[in-house]
Amino acid sequence: MNKQNNSKKLPQSYWLASTPTTNYPTLNEDIDVDVVIIGGGLAGISCAYLLQKENLNIAVLESDHICQGATAHTTAKITSQHGLIYDKIKTQAGKEFAKQYAHANESAIHKIKEIIEDNQIDCDYISQPAFVYTQREKYIQQIENEVKTASSLGIKASYVEEIPFNMSIKAAIRFDNQAQFHPRKYVLSLASIIHDNNVRIFENSRAVDIEKDNNYVITTEKGNKVRAKKVIITSQYPFYNKHGMYFARVFPKRSYIVGIKAKEKYPGGMYVNEEDPTRSLRSQNTEDGELILVVGANHTTGQSDNTDESYQELISFANSIFTIEDIPYKWSTQDYITLDGVPYIGNYTSNTPDMYVATGFQKWGMTNSMVSAMILRDLIVKGESKWQNVYNPSRKNIISSAKNFVVENLNVAEHLLKGKLSSLPKNIDIEPGEGKIIKIDGERIGAYRDEEGMLHLVNTTCPHMGCELNWNSAEKSWDCPCHGSRFTYEGEIIEGPSIKPLKFSNDVNTIEKLFKDDY
Repeated sequence: MNKQNNSKKLPQSYWLASTPTTNYPTLNEDIDVDVVIIGGGLAGISCAYLLQKENLNIAVLESDHICQGATAHTTAKITSQHGLIYDKIKTQAGKEFAKQYAHANESAIHKIKEIIEDNQIDCDYISQPAFVYTQREKYIQQIENEVKTASSLGIKASYVEEIPFNMSIKAAIRFDNQAQFHPRKYVLSLASIIHDNNVRIFENSRAVDIEKDNNYVITTEKGNKVRAKKVIITSQYPFYNKHGMYFARVFPKRSYIVGIKAKEKYPGGMYVNEEDPTRSLRSQNTEDGELILVVGANHTTGQSDNTDESYQELISFANSIFTIEDIPYKWSTQDYITLDGVPYIGNYTSNTPDMYVATGFQKWGMTNSMVSAMILRDLIVKGESKWQNVYNPSRKNIISSAKNFVVENLNVAEHLLKGKLSSLPKNIDIEPGEGKIIKIDGERIGAYRDEEGMLHLVNTTCPHMGCELNWNSAEKSWDCPCHGSRFTYEGEIIEGPSIKPLKFSNDVNTIEKLFKDDY
C-alpha cells in the first residue's frame, strides 16, 4: 500500500485501490548490467519493455513499489492533445519541431495499443475523443490556430462549438482516435512480462548516488552497487544534482482528483479547459459502476494555504454539471513542468553520452512515457532518434523561455527565504489530525498530532536543497515549495528529488536530537 494512504482518512487513488500491491525483491548485492533504469513507473517499465527486446541485460531500481507514484495518481488519458501545444511549439521553435512532437505522441498512442493487443493485456483500454474547450472569448483565436496547426501536422483535429455538458463554451478543439485505460493494470502486466524475460526489478531500492569510472556505478541507500554501461533516470524528478541543473529547469505542480458517482450517465470523451482554474473530466468503468473523474485545482507544490479547499473546488464544479450521489475516491498528483512546455528526454547532458533522462512530462505522462521509451531505446541501440531534437534536454532553442526561467527561480528563492525568515508560533496547541509549523528553542519544527493524540515532530528543512517545508492538510504530508519533495508526517519520503528522509521524533523531550547531525 502507498505510504501516504495508510489511513482510511487520507485520500486514495482508485488505480491503487483496485489493484494488488507488488512484491519484487530488494537489491541486497552488487550486480553488473548493460542498462540500469532508475524509476519503476510507466516510463521506466516501458523503457525496460522495449530494451529487453534488444537482448540487453537490464535492471530496474524502484525506491518504493513499482507504479505507486505519478503513474498511480494520473487521470490516464492516452492522448497527443496536450493543451494547445502544437501552435506554441511551431511559434517558438518552428514547424519541424512541432511535427516531431506530433509524430512522437501519435506514435505513442499506436504503440500502447499495439502492446496491449500483442500481449492481451486487460487494462480497460477504450478509444475516446479528446477535447480542449474554453469559456472565454480570448482563447477562441488560439483554439482556431491550434486546429489549423494540428491538422497540418497530420492529427485528426476539428473545431467544435459545443460539448455534451450543461455549460456554455466559446470554442473547443477535438482530437479523434485518442484513448484511456487503467494505468496500473497496464504497468503491472508489463512488469510481469519483462520480469519473465529476465529483466530484474528491485523494489525498496532507492538510488542515492551515481559515479563514473569505466562504467557507471549506482549506489543504493543500503550500500549495494549496480555497475552499468548505460543509466536511464525516469524517477519523475532527477535526483542526481551534479550535472544538468534540473533543479532550475523543472518545477512541481499538484493537481487534485475527485472520483464521483453521479445520477446522470457520462456522455463519453475526455475534456480539459484551457484557462485557469483548470477543470478536466473523464469516466472510468469499475466493478461498482461508472466513476467520473473530476480534475484540477492546480497549484505549485507546497504553496497552498489549504489543500483541503482544492477538493471542495472540484466538488462544487462537479455539482454544477452532475447530480452527485457519492464520492468514493479522491487523490492528488504531482507533475513537473519544463521551461518551454516540452519534456526533457535524451542524454542527461551533452557531456554524458551513456546517461539518459526522461522528465517534465507536463501532466501528459501516458504518451510522453512511451515517447521516452522509444527515443531512449533508439539512442541506446541506434545512436539517434528521429524525435530527439524537439525533446533534447540540452536544446538551444528555449530562448523564448528565459522569462519562465527567471519567474520560476525567483519563486523558488522567495520560498526559500520566506521559510527561513517567517515568524512562527512558539506553542504546541495542535488538535488531533492537525499539522503546524512551530518553534522550539528557536528552531523551526513541523508538528503533527495524530488521531490518538501522539505528537510527531520533524525537522522541516528539506534534505534536497535546504528549502523549508509546508504542511499539506489534505494529504497529511510535509511538502517542499521549491522542488516538490514530499514527506509523511513521520518524515519518510513520499516523492520528489530528496534521497534522505526528514529527521523525526514523537517525543518533545528528544527534539534536540533532530538537529545534532548535518545531512
